[in-house]
Amino acid sequence: MSNYRRWYVPGGTYFFTVVTYNRQPLFQQEDSRTLLGNCLRETRDELPFETIAMVLLSDHLHALWQIPLGDADFSTRWKRIKARFTKKWLLSGGAEAITTASQKKRQNRGIWQRRFHEHVIDDEDDLEAHFHYIHYIHYNPVKHGYVARPWDWEQSTFRKYVDLGYYPRDWGMAEPEMIKKMALE
Repeated sequence: MSNYRRWYVPGGTYFFTVVTYNRQPLFQQEDSRTLLGNCLRETRDELPFETIAMVLLSDHLHALWQIPLGDADFSTRWKRIKARFTKKWLLSGGAEAITTASQKKRQNRGIWQRRFHEHVIDDEDDLEAHFHYIHYIHYNPVKHGYVARPWDWEQSTFRKYVDLGYYPRDWGMAEPEMIKKMALE
């Protein structure tokens, strides 16, 4: 078994990728998206964090969070979000994928992948890269071919940043130059 090590930085900014079990498209339905949003807000109310940017696709999400100073426990936050969603999803009649006997023994349900990816942002350049390009928080729906431009994807913080003047509404209609450059490196 791999030895996963997390880098906990009090007050850190983190990029996350969280995936559904076997890439089930759980978030195609509006009710599941609403439920996840409620679970995120409930957890944020208990254990504060700021969502800087986020995108939700049918089977995964990317998020950029700022954790409060003196706190570094993002793992408990994700554990609560996933547990809340799983419980409420199943109580509402939502289905789960079939799991193995070993997974059942560890009390893993067929809703979420057991682990998630995290990356601590170490400087302003790293923040900028994760915000726009490397992991495509706002460009991700275009990258996956779901829409022609980020504006067309409602399950994202992109429109918030258009309203704030950070992006023009038509940003991302063509692959941003930095994405092309990074693919060549």
